[in-house]
Amino acid sequence: MKLNLLKMYTITQLLEKKFQEALITVLGQKVLSHRLSIKKNKFSQFGDYQINDIIFISKLLNVNTRFLAEKILSNIDLKGIVSKISVTDPGFINITIDNNYISNYLNTMMLKNPKKSECKIVIDYSSPNLAKEMHVGHLRSTIIGDSLVRLYEYLGYTVIRRNHVGDWGTQFGMIIAYLQKTNNHNIELLNNLEDVYKNAKAYFDKNSTFACEAREYVVKLQSGDQETRNIWKKFVEMSIQHCQKIYDRLNIKLNLHDIVGESTYHAFLPKIVDTLVKNGIAINDNGAKCIFFSPGELYELNEQSPLIVQKSDGAYLYSTTDLAAIYDRVYNLHADILIYVIDVRQSIYLKQLFIAAKKAGIAKKATILKHVVFGAMLNEENKPFQTRAGNTIKLISLLDEAVSRAFKIIQGHNPTWNDCKIAQLAEILGIASIKYADLSKNRVSDYVFSFDKMLKFEGNTAPYLLYAYVRVMSIFRKIGLCIDRYSYQRIIITNNTEHNLAMHMITFFDILLQAADEYNPHYICTYLYDLAGLFMKFYEICPIIKEENSELQHSRLTLSIITSKIMKTGLELLGIEAVDYM
Repeated sequence: MKLNLLKMYTITQLLEKKFQEALITVLGQKVLSHRLSIKKNKFSQFGDYQINDIIFISKLLNVNTRFLAEKILSNIDLKGIVSKISVTDPGFINITIDNNYISNYLNTMMLKNPKKSECKIVIDYSSPNLAKEMHVGHLRSTIIGDSLVRLYEYLGYTVIRRNHVGDWGTQFGMIIAYLQKTNNHNIELLNNLEDVYKNAKAYFDKNSTFACEAREYVVKLQSGDQETRNIWKKFVEMSIQHCQKIYDRLNIKLNLHDIVGESTYHAFLPKIVDTLVKNGIAINDNGAKCIFFSPGELYELNEQSPLIVQKSDGAYLYSTTDLAAIYDRVYNLHADILIYVIDVRQSIYLKQLFIAAKKAGIAKKATILKHVVFGAMLNEENKPFQTRAGNTIKLISLLDEAVSRAFKIIQGHNPTWNDCKIAQLAEILGIASIKYADLSKNRVSDYVFSFDKMLKFEGNTAPYLLYAYVRVMSIFRKIGLCIDRYSYQRIIITNNTEHNLAMHMITFFDILLQAADEYNPHYICTYLYDLAGLFMKFYEICPIIKEENSELQHSRLTLSIITSKIMKTGLELLGIEAVDYM
Protein backbone atom coordinates (compact mmCIF):
# COMPACT_ATOMS: atom_id res chain seq x y z
CA MET A 1 0.00 0.00 0.00
CA LYS A 2 1.22 3.50 -0.73
CA LEU A 3 1.02 6.03 2.06
CA ASN A 4 0.87 9.81 1.85
CA LEU A 5 -0.04 11.09 5.26
CA LEU A 6 2.54 13.80 5.73
CA LYS A 7 1.73 17.50 5.99
CA MET A 8 4.40 18.15 3.38
CA TYR A 9 6.20 16.30 0.64
CA THR A 10 9.28 14.39 1.68
CA ILE A 11 12.35 15.40 -0.31
CA THR A 12 12.05 12.26 -2.45
CA GLN A 13 8.34 12.84 -3.12
CA LEU A 14 8.98 16.48 -4.02
CA LEU A 15 11.75 15.62 -6.50
CA GLU A 16 9.76 12.78 -8.06
CA LYS A 17 6.77 15.07 -8.52
CA LYS A 18 8.80 17.79 -10.22
CA PHE A 19 10.72 15.39 -12.49
CA GLN A 20 7.54 13.54 -13.45
CA GLU A 21 5.88 16.82 -14.43
CA ALA A 22 8.93 17.73 -16.52
CA LEU A 23 8.91 14.31 -18.20
CA ILE A 24 5.25 14.73 -19.14
CA THR A 25 6.02 18.20 -20.53
CA VAL A 26 8.75 16.73 -22.73
CA LEU A 27 7.03 13.53 -23.88
CA GLY A 28 3.35 14.23 -23.35
CA GLN A 29 0.90 11.36 -23.09
CA LYS A 30 3.54 8.78 -24.05
CA VAL A 31 4.93 8.89 -20.53
CA LEU A 32 1.80 8.34 -18.51
CA SER A 33 2.65 4.68 -17.82
CA HIS A 34 6.24 5.46 -16.77
CA ARG A 35 7.33 6.73 -13.39
CA LEU A 36 10.66 8.30 -12.53
CA SER A 37 12.09 7.21 -9.18
CA ILE A 38 14.69 9.05 -7.14
CA LYS A 39 17.39 6.86 -5.64
CA LYS A 40 20.11 7.65 -3.12
CA ASN A 41 23.36 8.08 -5.02
CA LYS A 42 25.79 5.23 -4.35
CA PHE A 43 28.69 7.52 -5.19
CA SER A 44 28.50 10.63 -3.00
CA GLN A 45 31.00 12.52 -5.17
CA PHE A 46 28.26 12.73 -7.83
CA GLY A 47 25.60 14.10 -5.48
CA ASP A 48 22.88 13.07 -3.02
CA TYR A 49 20.42 11.49 -5.44
CA GLN A 50 20.36 9.89 -8.85
CA ILE A 51 17.74 9.16 -11.51
CA ASN A 52 18.54 6.29 -13.87
CA ASP A 53 15.06 5.50 -15.25
CA ILE A 54 15.79 7.78 -18.21
CA ILE A 55 17.88 5.02 -19.79
CA PHE A 56 14.97 2.55 -19.76
CA ILE A 57 12.39 5.08 -20.96
CA SER A 58 14.59 6.37 -23.80
CA LYS A 59 15.20 2.85 -25.10
CA LEU A 60 11.51 2.03 -24.87
CA LEU A 61 10.55 5.16 -26.82
CA ASN A 62 13.59 5.07 -29.13
CA VAL A 63 14.87 8.46 -27.95
CA ASN A 64 18.50 9.48 -27.35
CA THR A 65 19.12 9.03 -23.62
CA ARG A 66 21.36 12.02 -22.98
CA PHE A 67 19.18 14.27 -25.13
CA LEU A 68 16.11 13.22 -23.13
CA ALA A 69 17.85 13.80 -19.79
CA GLU A 70 19.01 17.29 -20.79
CA LYS A 71 15.59 18.12 -22.23
CA ILE A 72 13.99 17.23 -18.88
CA LEU A 73 16.43 19.47 -17.02
CA SER A 74 15.57 22.39 -19.29
CA ASN A 75 11.90 21.99 -18.32
CA ILE A 76 12.23 21.80 -14.56
CA ASP A 77 12.52 24.47 -11.87
CA LEU A 78 14.49 23.29 -8.82
CA LYS A 79 15.56 26.73 -7.59
CA GLY A 80 15.95 26.76 -3.82
CA ILE A 81 15.91 22.96 -3.62
CA VAL A 82 18.92 21.80 -5.62
CA SER A 83 22.37 23.39 -5.61
CA LYS A 84 23.87 21.23 -8.36
CA ILE A 85 22.46 18.97 -11.06
CA SER A 86 24.30 17.19 -13.86
CA VAL A 87 23.97 14.49 -16.48
CA THR A 88 26.58 11.74 -16.75
CA ASP A 89 26.78 9.06 -19.41
CA PRO A 90 24.85 7.15 -20.47
CA GLY A 91 22.04 9.31 -19.03
CA PHE A 92 22.17 9.44 -15.26
CA ILE A 93 20.83 12.59 -13.63
CA ASN A 94 22.78 13.45 -10.46
CA ILE A 95 21.30 15.79 -7.86
CA THR A 96 22.83 17.65 -4.91
CA ILE A 97 20.37 19.19 -2.45
CA ASP A 98 20.90 22.83 -1.48
CA ASN A 99 22.25 23.35 2.04
CA ASN A 100 19.80 26.18 2.75
CA TYR A 101 16.89 23.92 1.78
CA ILE A 102 18.18 21.20 4.11
CA SER A 103 18.61 23.73 6.92
CA ASN A 104 15.11 25.17 6.50
CA TYR A 105 13.58 21.69 6.32
CA LEU A 106 15.25 20.60 9.54
CA ASN A 107 14.39 23.81 11.38
CA THR A 108 10.73 23.99 10.39
CA MET A 109 9.39 20.60 9.30
CA MET A 110 11.37 17.85 10.98
CA LEU A 111 9.43 15.46 13.23
CA LYS A 112 6.09 17.23 12.90
CA ASN A 113 3.35 14.66 13.35
CA PRO A 114 1.72 13.38 10.16
CA LYS A 115 -1.92 14.20 9.55
CA LYS A 116 -4.55 11.73 10.71
CA SER A 117 -5.85 9.18 8.24
CA GLU A 118 -9.41 7.92 8.06
CA CYS A 119 -8.00 4.51 7.15
CA LYS A 120 -8.30 1.87 9.87
CA ILE A 121 -5.89 -1.04 10.23
CA VAL A 122 -6.26 -4.22 12.29
CA ILE A 123 -2.96 -5.97 13.03
CA ASP A 124 -3.14 -9.60 14.14
CA TYR A 125 0.06 -10.67 15.90
CA SER A 126 1.62 -12.78 18.66
CA SER A 127 -1.42 -15.12 19.08
CA PRO A 128 0.00 -17.68 21.54
CA ASN A 129 -1.73 -20.92 22.47
CA LEU A 130 -2.95 -20.37 26.03
CA ALA A 131 -2.56 -24.04 26.90
CA LYS A 132 1.23 -23.58 26.93
CA GLU A 133 3.83 -21.03 27.96
CA MET A 134 5.09 -18.60 25.34
CA HIS A 135 8.20 -19.91 23.58
CA VAL A 136 10.78 -18.48 21.18
CA GLY A 137 8.47 -19.26 18.26
CA HIS A 138 6.22 -16.39 19.39
CA LEU A 139 9.04 -13.84 19.43
CA ARG A 140 9.15 -12.73 15.80
CA SER A 141 5.39 -12.33 15.36
CA THR A 142 5.19 -10.39 18.62
CA ILE A 143 7.96 -7.86 18.04
CA ILE A 144 7.46 -7.41 14.28
CA GLY A 145 3.74 -6.90 14.82
CA ASP A 146 4.35 -4.43 17.64
CA SER A 147 6.79 -2.42 15.54
CA LEU A 148 4.24 -2.18 12.71
CA VAL A 149 1.59 -1.05 15.20
CA ARG A 150 3.89 1.73 16.43
CA LEU A 151 4.85 2.74 12.88
CA TYR A 152 1.29 3.02 11.55
CA GLU A 153 0.12 4.84 14.65
CA TYR A 154 2.96 7.34 14.26
CA LEU A 155 2.03 7.84 10.61
CA GLY A 156 -1.52 8.80 11.57
CA TYR A 157 -3.50 5.60 11.11
CA THR A 158 -6.12 4.29 13.48
CA VAL A 159 -4.64 0.94 14.51
CA ILE A 160 -6.51 -1.83 16.32
CA ARG A 161 -4.34 -4.50 17.90
CA ARG A 162 -5.63 -8.06 17.90
CA ASN A 163 -4.15 -10.94 19.88
CA HIS A 164 -6.08 -13.91 18.47
CA VAL A 165 -5.11 -16.39 21.18
CA GLY A 166 -5.77 -20.12 21.10
CA ASP A 167 -8.18 -20.52 24.02
CA TRP A 168 -10.55 -23.19 22.70
CA GLY A 169 -10.48 -26.77 21.49
CA THR A 170 -9.01 -30.17 22.27
CA GLN A 171 -6.02 -28.94 24.27
CA PHE A 172 -8.32 -27.49 26.91
CA GLY A 173 -10.33 -30.68 27.08
CA MET A 174 -7.05 -32.50 27.77
CA ILE A 175 -6.05 -30.04 30.49
CA ILE A 176 -9.43 -30.09 32.25
CA ALA A 177 -9.52 -33.89 32.16
CA TYR A 178 -5.97 -34.01 33.57
CA LEU A 179 -6.81 -31.60 36.40
CA GLN A 180 -9.83 -33.68 37.30
CA LYS A 181 -7.85 -36.92 37.08
CA THR A 182 -5.11 -35.63 39.40
CA ASN A 183 -7.66 -34.01 41.77
CA ASN A 184 -5.89 -30.66 41.30
CA HIS A 185 -8.89 -28.39 41.70
CA ASN A 186 -6.94 -25.46 43.10
CA ILE A 187 -5.67 -24.23 39.74
CA GLU A 188 -3.99 -21.19 41.31
CA LEU A 189 -1.32 -23.53 42.71
CA LEU A 190 -0.25 -24.53 39.22
CA ASN A 191 2.87 -22.51 38.47
CA ASN A 192 4.07 -24.33 35.39
CA LEU A 193 1.71 -24.27 32.44
CA GLU A 194 4.07 -26.28 30.29
CA ASP A 195 4.18 -29.25 32.70
CA VAL A 196 0.39 -29.38 32.94
CA TYR A 197 0.08 -29.40 29.16
CA LYS A 198 2.85 -31.98 28.64
CA ASN A 199 1.40 -34.36 31.24
CA ALA A 200 -2.10 -33.99 29.81
CA LYS A 201 -0.80 -34.58 26.27
CA ALA A 202 1.10 -37.70 27.38
CA TYR A 203 -2.08 -39.15 28.90
CA PHE A 204 -4.06 -38.20 25.80
CA ASP A 205 -1.62 -39.93 23.42
CA LYS A 206 -1.25 -43.15 25.43
CA ASN A 207 -4.61 -43.69 27.09
CA SER A 208 -7.69 -44.03 24.87
CA THR A 209 -10.04 -43.77 27.87
CA PHE A 210 -8.45 -40.48 28.91
CA ALA A 211 -8.63 -39.25 25.29
CA CYS A 212 -12.37 -39.93 25.25
CA GLU A 213 -12.78 -38.08 28.55
CA ALA A 214 -10.84 -35.13 27.14
CA ARG A 215 -13.10 -34.95 24.07
CA GLU A 216 -16.16 -35.10 26.31
CA TYR A 217 -14.85 -32.11 28.22
CA VAL A 218 -14.42 -30.24 24.93
CA VAL A 219 -18.12 -30.87 24.22
CA LYS A 220 -19.01 -29.72 27.75
CA LEU A 221 -16.86 -26.62 27.37
CA GLN A 222 -18.31 -25.62 24.03
CA SER A 223 -21.89 -26.41 25.06
CA GLY A 224 -21.62 -24.16 28.13
CA ASP A 225 -21.33 -26.58 31.07
CA GLN A 226 -20.77 -24.20 33.99
CA GLU A 227 -18.33 -26.30 36.05
CA THR A 228 -16.17 -26.98 32.98
CA ARG A 229 -16.32 -23.32 31.97
CA ASN A 230 -15.19 -22.23 35.45
CA ILE A 231 -12.07 -24.42 35.32
CA TRP A 232 -11.38 -23.25 31.76
CA LYS A 233 -11.72 -19.57 32.72
CA LYS A 234 -9.26 -19.91 35.59
CA PHE A 235 -6.68 -21.63 33.39
CA VAL A 236 -7.13 -19.04 30.63
CA GLU A 237 -6.75 -16.20 33.13
CA MET A 238 -3.55 -17.71 34.49
CA SER A 239 -2.19 -18.17 30.95
CA ILE A 240 -3.04 -14.60 30.01
CA GLN A 241 -1.27 -13.28 33.12
CA HIS A 242 1.84 -15.19 32.07
CA CYS A 243 1.65 -13.71 28.54
CA GLN A 244 1.12 -10.20 29.87
CA LYS A 245 4.30 -10.43 31.97
CA ILE A 246 6.19 -11.30 28.79
CA TYR A 247 4.59 -8.43 26.84
CA ASP A 248 5.32 -5.92 29.58
CA ARG A 249 8.91 -7.04 29.81
CA LEU A 250 9.34 -6.85 26.03
CA ASN A 251 7.70 -3.38 26.01
CA ILE A 252 4.95 -4.67 23.72
CA LYS A 253 1.74 -2.66 23.36
CA LEU A 254 -0.57 -5.68 23.68
CA ASN A 255 -2.80 -5.77 26.76
CA LEU A 256 -5.89 -7.56 28.04
CA HIS A 257 -8.23 -5.47 25.89
CA ASP A 258 -6.46 -6.63 22.72
CA ILE A 259 -7.12 -10.33 23.39
CA VAL A 260 -9.92 -11.70 21.25
CA GLY A 261 -9.55 -15.45 21.39
CA GLU A 262 -11.05 -18.24 19.32
CA SER A 263 -13.78 -18.70 21.94
CA THR A 264 -15.11 -15.21 21.16
CA TYR A 265 -16.38 -16.34 17.77
CA HIS A 266 -17.83 -19.74 18.74
CA ALA A 267 -21.46 -18.64 18.56
CA PHE A 268 -20.97 -17.17 15.07
CA LEU A 269 -19.45 -20.26 13.43
CA PRO A 270 -22.73 -21.91 12.30
CA LYS A 271 -23.69 -18.70 10.50
CA ILE A 272 -20.30 -18.53 8.78
CA VAL A 273 -20.65 -22.10 7.48
CA ASP A 274 -24.26 -21.51 6.39
CA THR A 275 -23.19 -18.42 4.45
CA LEU A 276 -20.43 -20.35 2.70
CA VAL A 277 -22.75 -23.23 1.80
CA LYS A 278 -25.65 -21.03 0.62
CA ASN A 279 -23.31 -19.06 -1.65
CA GLY A 280 -21.87 -22.25 -3.10
CA ILE A 281 -18.42 -21.43 -1.73
CA ALA A 282 -18.29 -24.51 0.52
CA ILE A 283 -19.54 -27.91 -0.62
CA ASN A 284 -20.24 -31.21 1.11
CA ASP A 285 -17.35 -33.64 0.70
CA ASN A 286 -17.89 -36.95 2.54
CA GLY A 287 -19.79 -35.14 5.26
CA ALA A 288 -17.26 -32.33 5.68
CA LYS A 289 -17.82 -28.75 4.46
CA CYS A 290 -14.93 -27.83 2.19
CA ILE A 291 -13.86 -24.93 -0.03
CA PHE A 292 -12.09 -26.00 -3.22
CA PHE A 293 -10.01 -23.68 -5.39
CA SER A 294 -9.80 -23.34 -9.15
CA PRO A 295 -6.51 -23.94 -11.00
CA GLY A 296 -4.30 -20.86 -10.68
CA GLU A 297 -6.10 -19.32 -7.72
CA LEU A 298 -3.43 -20.19 -5.17
CA TYR A 299 -0.41 -20.27 -7.48
CA GLU A 300 0.77 -23.35 -5.61
CA LEU A 301 1.45 -26.96 -6.66
CA ASN A 302 -0.98 -28.34 -4.09
CA GLU A 303 -3.78 -25.94 -4.94
CA GLN A 304 -6.29 -28.79 -5.04
CA SER A 305 -5.99 -29.09 -1.26
CA PRO A 306 -9.32 -27.77 0.12
CA LEU A 307 -9.96 -25.42 3.02
CA ILE A 308 -12.10 -27.37 5.49
CA VAL A 309 -14.50 -25.24 7.53
CA GLN A 310 -16.45 -28.01 9.26
CA LYS A 311 -15.52 -31.64 9.91
CA SER A 312 -17.85 -34.54 9.15
CA ASP A 313 -18.57 -34.84 12.91
CA GLY A 314 -19.77 -31.22 12.98
CA ALA A 315 -16.67 -29.78 14.64
CA TYR A 316 -15.36 -26.40 13.50
CA LEU A 317 -11.74 -25.59 12.72
CA TYR A 318 -9.28 -22.70 12.90
CA SER A 319 -10.36 -21.68 9.40
CA THR A 320 -13.97 -21.20 10.53
CA THR A 321 -12.89 -19.08 13.46
CA ASP A 322 -10.52 -17.04 11.29
CA LEU A 323 -13.30 -16.31 8.78
CA ALA A 324 -15.55 -15.17 11.63
CA ALA A 325 -12.73 -12.92 12.85
CA ILE A 326 -12.39 -11.37 9.37
CA TYR A 327 -16.13 -10.66 9.27
CA ASP A 328 -15.97 -9.04 12.72
CA ARG A 329 -12.99 -6.87 11.77
CA VAL A 330 -14.48 -5.74 8.46
CA TYR A 331 -18.14 -5.18 9.39
CA ASN A 332 -18.03 -4.45 13.12
CA LEU A 333 -14.66 -2.73 13.49
CA HIS A 334 -14.92 -1.22 9.96
CA ALA A 335 -11.29 -1.95 9.18
CA ASP A 336 -9.90 -1.16 5.73
CA ILE A 337 -6.70 -3.18 6.05
CA LEU A 338 -6.18 -6.47 7.89
CA ILE A 339 -2.55 -7.39 8.53
CA TYR A 340 -1.56 -10.85 9.76
CA VAL A 341 1.97 -11.17 11.17
CA ILE A 342 2.35 -14.95 10.87
CA ASP A 343 5.29 -17.13 9.86
CA VAL A 344 5.87 -18.26 6.31
CA ARG A 345 4.63 -21.81 6.95
CA GLN A 346 1.05 -20.50 7.00
CA SER A 347 1.29 -18.87 3.55
CA ILE A 348 -0.89 -21.34 1.65
CA TYR A 349 -3.48 -21.46 4.43
CA LEU A 350 -3.78 -17.67 4.52
CA LYS A 351 -4.09 -17.48 0.72
CA GLN A 352 -6.98 -19.93 0.96
CA LEU A 353 -8.52 -17.95 3.82
CA PHE A 354 -8.28 -14.59 2.02
CA ILE A 355 -9.71 -15.93 -1.25
CA ALA A 356 -12.60 -17.62 0.58
CA ALA A 357 -13.34 -14.43 2.56
CA LYS A 358 -13.47 -12.31 -0.62
CA LYS A 359 -15.61 -14.85 -2.52
CA ALA A 360 -18.16 -15.10 0.29
CA GLY A 361 -18.34 -11.35 0.95
CA ILE A 362 -16.94 -11.89 4.45
CA ALA A 363 -14.36 -9.31 3.39
CA LYS A 364 -15.28 -6.45 1.07
CA LYS A 365 -13.76 -6.13 -2.38
CA ALA A 366 -11.85 -3.04 -1.22
CA THR A 367 -10.56 -4.69 1.96
CA ILE A 368 -6.79 -5.23 1.91
CA LEU A 369 -5.86 -8.60 3.40
CA LYS A 370 -2.10 -8.81 3.92
CA HIS A 371 0.03 -11.67 5.21
CA VAL A 372 3.25 -10.25 6.65
CA VAL A 373 5.47 -13.32 6.52
CA PHE A 374 8.66 -13.91 8.46
CA GLY A 375 11.34 -16.57 8.48
CA ALA A 376 12.66 -18.78 11.25
CA MET A 377 15.02 -18.02 14.12
CA LEU A 378 17.97 -20.44 13.94
CA ASN A 379 20.82 -21.33 16.24
CA GLU A 380 24.47 -20.80 15.28
CA GLU A 381 24.48 -24.18 13.53
CA ASN A 382 21.64 -22.99 11.26
CA LYS A 383 19.18 -25.33 12.92
CA PRO A 384 15.86 -24.63 14.69
CA PHE A 385 16.45 -22.68 17.89
CA GLN A 386 15.87 -25.33 20.57
CA THR A 387 17.45 -26.79 23.69
CA ARG A 388 20.05 -29.53 23.28
CA ALA A 389 17.33 -32.05 24.10
CA GLY A 390 15.33 -30.72 21.16
CA ASN A 391 12.73 -28.96 23.31
CA THR A 392 11.32 -25.58 22.47
CA ILE A 393 12.94 -22.82 24.54
CA LYS A 394 10.61 -20.80 26.75
CA LEU A 395 10.56 -17.14 25.86
CA ILE A 396 11.01 -16.10 29.48
CA SER A 397 14.23 -18.17 29.63
CA LEU A 398 15.57 -16.40 26.54
CA LEU A 399 14.89 -12.99 28.07
CA ASP A 400 16.48 -13.95 31.38
CA GLU A 401 19.62 -15.17 29.59
CA ALA A 402 19.94 -11.95 27.58
CA VAL A 403 19.57 -9.78 30.68
CA SER A 404 22.06 -11.92 32.62
CA ARG A 405 24.66 -11.59 29.86
CA ALA A 406 24.02 -7.84 29.56
CA PHE A 407 24.56 -7.48 33.33
CA LYS A 408 28.02 -9.09 33.10
CA ILE A 409 29.02 -6.93 30.12
CA ILE A 410 27.92 -3.69 31.80
CA GLN A 411 29.58 -4.70 35.06
CA GLY A 412 32.84 -5.34 33.18
CA HIS A 413 32.67 -1.87 31.57
CA ASN A 414 31.63 -0.09 34.78
CA PRO A 415 33.10 -1.93 37.81
CA THR A 416 32.33 0.95 40.21
CA TRP A 417 28.56 0.95 39.55
CA ASN A 418 26.25 -0.58 42.14
CA ASP A 419 24.26 -3.70 41.24
CA CYS A 420 20.92 -1.87 41.23
CA LYS A 421 22.07 0.60 38.57
CA ILE A 422 23.61 -2.19 36.50
CA ALA A 423 20.45 -4.33 36.78
CA GLN A 424 18.22 -1.50 35.53
CA LEU A 425 20.39 -0.93 32.47
CA ALA A 426 20.89 -4.67 31.89
CA GLU A 427 17.13 -5.23 31.65
CA ILE A 428 16.81 -2.52 29.00
CA LEU A 429 19.95 -3.53 27.11
CA GLY A 430 19.24 -7.27 27.15
CA ILE A 431 15.67 -6.91 25.87
CA ALA A 432 16.66 -4.24 23.33
CA SER A 433 19.40 -6.48 21.97
CA ILE A 434 17.00 -9.36 21.34
CA LYS A 435 14.42 -7.14 19.67
CA TYR A 436 16.89 -5.22 17.53
CA ALA A 437 18.71 -8.36 16.39
CA ASP A 438 15.39 -9.60 15.00
CA LEU A 439 14.01 -6.35 13.61
CA SER A 440 17.28 -5.40 11.89
CA LYS A 441 16.99 -8.45 9.62
CA ASN A 442 14.79 -8.62 6.55
CA ARG A 443 11.72 -10.26 8.07
CA VAL A 444 11.24 -12.74 5.21
CA SER A 445 14.65 -14.30 5.83
CA ASP A 446 15.70 -16.87 8.42
CA TYR A 447 18.30 -15.46 10.79
CA VAL A 448 20.88 -16.89 13.16
CA PHE A 449 20.36 -15.97 16.81
CA SER A 450 23.60 -15.18 18.65
CA PHE A 451 23.84 -13.61 22.10
CA ASP A 452 27.49 -12.72 21.49
CA LYS A 453 26.78 -10.78 18.29
CA MET A 454 23.64 -8.99 19.45
CA LEU A 455 25.26 -7.72 22.67
CA LYS A 456 28.33 -6.26 20.97
CA PHE A 457 28.94 -2.52 21.14
CA GLU A 458 30.21 -2.53 17.56
CA GLY A 459 28.25 -3.04 14.36
CA ASN A 460 24.53 -2.86 13.69
CA THR A 461 23.38 -3.72 17.22
CA ALA A 462 21.17 -2.22 19.91
CA PRO A 463 24.14 -1.51 22.24
CA TYR A 464 25.87 0.45 19.47
CA LEU A 465 22.78 2.57 18.79
CA LEU A 466 22.04 3.16 22.46
CA TYR A 467 25.65 4.17 23.04
CA ALA A 468 25.46 6.60 20.12
CA TYR A 469 22.33 8.14 21.67
CA VAL A 470 24.09 8.45 25.04
CA ARG A 471 27.03 10.13 23.26
CA VAL A 472 24.69 12.80 21.88
CA MET A 473 23.10 13.38 25.27
CA SER A 474 26.51 13.67 26.93
CA ILE A 475 27.31 16.75 24.83
CA PHE A 476 24.58 18.72 26.58
CA ARG A 477 25.57 17.46 30.01
CA LYS A 478 29.16 18.57 29.40
CA ILE A 479 28.10 21.99 28.13
CA GLY A 480 25.54 22.46 30.94
CA LEU A 481 22.42 22.78 28.76
CA CYS A 482 19.03 21.08 29.16
CA ILE A 483 18.20 19.42 25.85
CA ASP A 484 14.43 19.66 26.45
CA ARG A 485 14.59 23.43 26.93
CA TYR A 486 17.03 24.22 24.17
CA SER A 487 15.48 26.08 21.20
CA TYR A 488 16.47 25.18 17.66
CA GLN A 489 18.95 27.62 16.15
CA ARG A 490 19.64 28.32 12.49
CA ILE A 491 21.59 25.45 10.97
CA ILE A 492 24.73 26.45 9.08
CA ILE A 493 26.20 23.71 6.91
CA THR A 494 29.90 24.41 6.36
CA ASN A 495 31.35 21.10 5.14
CA ASN A 496 30.51 17.72 3.61
CA THR A 497 30.35 15.99 7.00
CA GLU A 498 27.60 18.32 8.18
CA HIS A 499 25.88 18.10 4.80
CA ASN A 500 25.85 14.28 4.84
CA LEU A 501 24.47 14.13 8.39
CA ALA A 502 21.78 16.74 7.74
CA MET A 503 20.90 15.21 4.37
CA HIS A 504 20.42 11.82 6.00
CA MET A 505 18.15 13.33 8.64
CA ILE A 506 15.75 14.88 6.14
CA THR A 507 15.17 11.44 4.60
CA PHE A 508 13.70 10.07 7.86
CA PHE A 509 10.09 10.17 6.68
CA ASP A 510 11.04 8.66 3.33
CA ILE A 511 12.35 5.65 5.25
CA LEU A 512 9.28 5.46 7.48
CA LEU A 513 6.99 5.45 4.46
CA GLN A 514 9.09 2.78 2.77
CA ALA A 515 9.00 0.64 5.92
CA ALA A 516 5.23 1.07 6.12
CA ASP A 517 4.66 0.41 2.40
CA GLU A 518 6.65 -2.83 2.57
CA TYR A 519 5.72 -3.82 6.14
CA ASN A 520 9.43 -4.00 6.92
CA PRO A 521 10.88 -2.47 10.14
CA HIS A 522 14.44 -3.37 9.14
CA TYR A 523 14.57 -0.22 6.98
CA ILE A 524 14.26 1.82 10.18
CA CYS A 525 17.10 -0.15 11.79
CA THR A 526 19.41 0.40 8.82
CA TYR A 527 18.54 4.10 8.79
CA LEU A 528 19.34 4.49 12.52
CA TYR A 529 22.60 2.58 12.17
CA ASP A 530 23.68 4.87 9.31
CA LEU A 531 22.56 7.92 11.30
CA ALA A 532 24.65 6.84 14.29
CA GLY A 533 27.70 6.37 12.04
CA LEU A 534 27.26 9.77 10.39
CA PHE A 535 26.87 11.45 13.77
CA MET A 536 29.99 9.76 15.17
CA LYS A 537 31.96 11.09 12.19
CA PHE A 538 30.41 14.55 12.63
CA TYR A 539 31.30 14.48 16.35
CA GLU A 540 34.93 13.64 15.58
CA ILE A 541 35.43 16.15 12.76
CA CYS A 542 33.25 19.11 13.75
CA PRO A 543 34.02 20.68 17.17
CA ILE A 544 30.97 21.40 19.29
CA ILE A 545 31.92 22.03 22.90
CA LYS A 546 35.24 23.71 21.96
CA GLU A 547 33.83 25.62 18.97
CA GLU A 548 34.54 29.34 19.58
CA ASN A 549 32.13 30.68 16.96
CA SER A 550 28.85 30.93 18.94
CA GLU A 551 26.61 30.80 15.85
CA LEU A 552 28.37 27.72 14.50
CA GLN A 553 28.35 26.05 17.93
CA HIS A 554 24.57 26.51 18.26
CA SER A 555 24.11 25.21 14.72
CA ARG A 556 25.97 22.03 15.63
CA LEU A 557 24.07 21.73 18.90
CA THR A 558 20.84 21.93 16.89
CA LEU A 559 22.08 19.19 14.56
CA SER A 560 22.88 17.13 17.65
CA ILE A 561 19.42 17.68 19.15
CA ILE A 562 17.66 16.68 15.94
CA THR A 563 19.89 13.61 15.72
CA SER A 564 18.91 12.60 19.26
CA LYS A 565 15.20 13.15 18.60
CA ILE A 566 15.25 11.11 15.40
CA MET A 567 17.18 8.33 17.13
CA LYS A 568 14.81 8.28 20.09
CA THR A 569 11.76 8.33 17.81
CA GLY A 570 13.18 5.57 15.63
CA LEU A 571 14.00 3.41 18.65
CA GLU A 572 10.48 3.96 20.02
CA LEU A 573 9.05 2.76 16.69
CA LEU A 574 11.04 -0.43 17.23
CA GLY A 575 9.75 -0.72 20.79
CA ILE A 576 13.19 0.00 22.26
CA GLU A 577 13.70 2.32 25.23
CA ALA A 578 16.48 4.90 24.88
CA VAL A 579 18.83 5.38 27.86
CA ASP A 580 20.76 8.41 29.16
CA TYR A 581 23.81 6.53 30.44
CA MET A 582 25.84 3.45 29.56
